[in-house]
Amino acid sequence: MAYAALVSLGQTLVQLLKQHQFSLEEKPRLKSLLKHVKFLQAFLEEFPEKANNLEARMRDAANEAEDILEYLLFEEILSLDSNGGTPTFDLSPYRSRRSEAHRFQRKFQKQYQKLPGVADDFKSIVEEVVEAKSSLGVQHLQLTDSSRPTSAPMQLSDSFAPTSSSVLAPAKNDAMVGFEDDLMAIKTRLCGESRNLEFVPIYGMGGIGKTTLARNAYDDRLIIQHFDTRAWLTVSQDYSIQEMLFAIIDSINAFNETFDEKKHSYERMAEHAYKGLKGRRYLVVLDDIWSTKAWDDMRRIFPDDNNGSRIILTTRLQDVAAYADPSSPLHEMHFMDMDQSWNLLRQKLFKEEPCPSELENIGKMIARSCKGLPLAIIVIAGLLSTVSQTQTSWEDIAEKVNSAVTANGEEFAKILSLSYSHLPHHLRPCFLYMGAFPEDHEILVAKLVKLWVAEGFMKPSVSKSFEERAEEYLEDLVKRSLVLVTRRKCNGKIKSCGVHDLVRDLCKRKAQEEKFLLNATDRVGNKILLESMKDQHRLSICPSSLTVPPSLTLLSNIYSPIIRTILCFQNCQSFPSSLKSFRLLRVLDVLKLIVMEFPAQVLELFHLRYLAFSYGYKGDLYVPASISKLQNLQTLFIFPYWRNNEDCSCRIHFPAEIWRMAQLRHLVSFILDPLPSPCSKSFSLENLQTLALVANFKCAKRIGQIFPSLKKLGLIYNRDRIFLQVYQLHNLIHLRQLEKLKICIGSYWDRHPLWEKLAFPTTLQKLTLSGCVLSQQDMATVGSLPNLHVLKLRRCSFRRGKWETTEGEFPRLKFLQIESENLKHWVTDSSHFPNLERLVLHDCGELGEIPDGIGEIPTLELIEVPHWPKSLVDSAMRIKEEQQESGNDFLQVRVAW
Repeated sequence: MAYAALVSLGQTLVQLLKQHQFSLEEKPRLKSLLKHVKFLQAFLEEFPEKANNLEARMRDAANEAEDILEYLLFEEILSLDSNGGTPTFDLSPYRSRRSEAHRFQRKFQKQYQKLPGVADDFKSIVEEVVEAKSSLGVQHLQLTDSSRPTSAPMQLSDSFAPTSSSVLAPAKNDAMVGFEDDLMAIKTRLCGESRNLEFVPIYGMGGIGKTTLARNAYDDRLIIQHFDTRAWLTVSQDYSIQEMLFAIIDSINAFNETFDEKKHSYERMAEHAYKGLKGRRYLVVLDDIWSTKAWDDMRRIFPDDNNGSRIILTTRLQDVAAYADPSSPLHEMHFMDMDQSWNLLRQKLFKEEPCPSELENIGKMIARSCKGLPLAIIVIAGLLSTVSQTQTSWEDIAEKVNSAVTANGEEFAKILSLSYSHLPHHLRPCFLYMGAFPEDHEILVAKLVKLWVAEGFMKPSVSKSFEERAEEYLEDLVKRSLVLVTRRKCNGKIKSCGVHDLVRDLCKRKAQEEKFLLNATDRVGNKILLESMKDQHRLSICPSSLTVPPSLTLLSNIYSPIIRTILCFQNCQSFPSSLKSFRLLRVLDVLKLIVMEFPAQVLELFHLRYLAFSYGYKGDLYVPASISKLQNLQTLFIFPYWRNNEDCSCRIHFPAEIWRMAQLRHLVSFILDPLPSPCSKSFSLENLQTLALVANFKCAKRIGQIFPSLKKLGLIYNRDRIFLQVYQLHNLIHLRQLEKLKICIGSYWDRHPLWEKLAFPTTLQKLTLSGCVLSQQDMATVGSLPNLHVLKLRRCSFRRGKWETTEGEFPRLKFLQIESENLKHWVTDSSHFPNLERLVLHDCGELGEIPDGIGEIPTLELIEVPHWPKSLVDSAMRIKEEQQESGNDFLQVRVAW
């Protein structure tokens, strides 16, 4: 975690140097420290594999330096706050300020005196890095961009014994249990009619069966007969191009020699391999390939003689899989279903013999617990084969199957750890963070991204926001088969994600080893938890099967000044009486905690960046003016908690001091009272990206200047008599970064016309209108938005019950939801929605049928209709039948009840 610690420290130093004044003694020291931080950060980015011996020292030094700096800043703020001063961060006066309390001075001096020692540690580490680079030589360390093809061979590894993740690859006589369809698909591609050289990329997470599938296809009798020659190469991370070439030559019997590094040069062996394959129909498997450079180093030796040769690649990385031939379909490996999992476990244990009846149910339970991961099933089968075949023995294993796999499957742990060790340094903290969430938890990306940003994992970028960088990091983890996508948005971005249980176990174990995060459910009791927290920087409290699970009340008894994050997924009823022991806390996510008033304890946390809690009282919530003390706050979530689904008319009232919180990026709650006017025209929330839901918000002409970065806005207008012109909503057009807009008008039964001079920013991608009366002109205005992907019309009425679209409208719309009780006539054509993928109709009782033109939209995948009226359902089914007759089997119809 050295890289994450260095990035965070660098951001802290930049912020301090920019916002605070320093003595002549301290400013050069801090600038020197920042210079060292940037140097080490660049070293880790450029030479990630060379820092293994120094990484722990870098991490500890960076963490200690940031702890000291933030502690000093915290104490200074407390002191100045009590004396009515302003922050200067001039450290030297504290040594002579006689008016300061002796106790404070002693505490401050104790921390301050540690700073030079930490700076010396950094200097020592930098000197070692410089010396290491000099001894290794620039030529040896000079890496080429792996994304670009190169004709020159790679630098040779010191060792010619590449490690493989295929240690559990099946023997030649192993049955392909559970992947029969996959095997048939691969064999079909290998023996296809095309005579061009073709690639068959197989990709998926570690342990999912890529190598097993490739091996079974490679050793199939028909495949052996089909090809003139075959070669199998296990590439792995630490590969030697010369040794791989030698293996190919040895496989095709081009010559019979023993490998000699000096004798067998790259050029000589590349020529031998090419000539040995020339004119022959060959099958080559490149197993466990980790980089595009590995393919670049090999590509020149494979001739294309138009004779039906094939190359299989197996990899965990989607980018690598698609690199050799972007036009070649990727074969993605998926998890086994329950029947496949049980069949594999049964076959491994009993071969062709039947499973004893008393073990079948518990055996199926064990198979189900492996969550469809073949490698986990194989490891468990190996464990079960060592115990007696009794129900008691198997039940013992079933109780903690995940820990059994991890503890007894040495190869499995080694394979899974490879994925982590191959991660770039900037992705490691993001990956380990996944272990903080409960098992089988669907993680909302919108929340995950905000947490990563608050943690300081993202490097600043001129062209992209922190949130955009975080989304890119997540996509990278998905492509590496470490994170699973559970839902995607219409624009293709990830909406929610998760990790396999066994991958989560790896995250938790590595996170604790790295002093990165402690999962409280791993502890047996509070005493052990307190002991384990001493050197951890983050704490996750997950739902637990313990008799007395950990809770927030435990925090009142803990002194842990280095804890930066507390994530609580456990139901809690009371807030800790004080949080002073967590003075460096950055993230406090306690959504499972229900408060009846604003928790004043959080105002002690000057460094807090992320705060989330639930409010459960029917009355209004008043946020105190002292919230402006949280000058580093980026995200504030206040969620409603209503028992028995009761309605809540309460609002949240913010003070005028909200305009002084310059770092605020996301302000989300149920109903915010109209924000108070800024104290001065110079005030703005220039970093605010999300604001929702705000009641009766008046959009002044300066709205674009007040919220220059706003991307998501939710508005609700619920006065008894609504005159939208008063709220000047036509000024929304000045929000030039706005991507998502939600406007709710009136109560559930009321409908109100939209405002005059209707206009929206052209950047808008998602629009939700609720409680509106829509005219033809209104819908034409909405249809003209060039970037609109999602349109939701909820509780809306159409003038005269009619909506008629025209050519050129909705050019990029992919999702359309209509909820309208008066829509009778919908006149449209397929060309009016050229990219529509999903049509959802709710409560459209007057709409007798769906326009026939909807069925002609080539991109349409789903039509969802209510079960009534029957004529609407019939028209949807008729459209589906007509499309099937035309050869379109992709269109689905769903009837909602």
